[in-house]
Amino acid sequence: MIGCDEVGRGAIAGPVAVGVCIVDIRKRIPRGLRDSKLLSEKVREALAPTVITWAIGSAVGMATNEEIDRLGLTIALGLAGARAVLGLIEQGFEMDGSALILDGKFDYLTPALARQGVPTTPRVVTRIKADMDCASVSGASVVAKVARDGLMIDHHARQPHYGWVSNKGYGSAAHWAAIDEKGPSELHRHTWLRTPTMFDLADDSGAFDGFS
Repeated sequence: MIGCDEVGRGAIAGPVAVGVCIVDIRKRIPRGLRDSKLLSEKVREALAPTVITWAIGSAVGMATNEEIDRLGLTIALGLAGARAVLGLIEQGFEMDGSALILDGKFDYLTPALARQGVPTTPRVVTRIKADMDCASVSGASVVAKVARDGLMIDHHARQPHYGWVSNKGYGSAAHWAAIDEKGPSELHRHTWLRTPTMFDLADDSGAFDGFS
């Protein structure tokens, strides 16, 4: 069984990431594994190595903020997902005859796999809130979230005024204030920048991580 989930959908900076996780349903699920949005950053980071060990295989694909600006979010999500599936194929996993559970109700992955010329593709099954009740999807969510957060934290040392280490690219009040003061960086999704609404504003802990 292959689980698939994306993170970074609602951020205003940084990439979108898609994780995939192949599991043996006969193996015991790691204690505490659930949707990454319901876990603290500390717990996610501690759990990710366990998930990677528990999974038969896992991979994370990303699409950059520039690709999101140029292609639109839906195409970029598919591109990131196709890169994740290709990561599994490069590890030696055969996709023919496999079923992939994709969190949500819209299949952005199947057309992307065709566009990218992926030679063997899984059968994609969409499932709303799969990240809440499907262990393979929860695992994919955790590995994708930790990978994307790590990338944003790495950028923080070079551009600390945007607060990447705390907001991970989401539109917190402090993040919007830094954009007003410093202007956008090359990591921002420039087509997404606008006057924020109450819906956009989150605290620096990334309270609106539910977008991911």
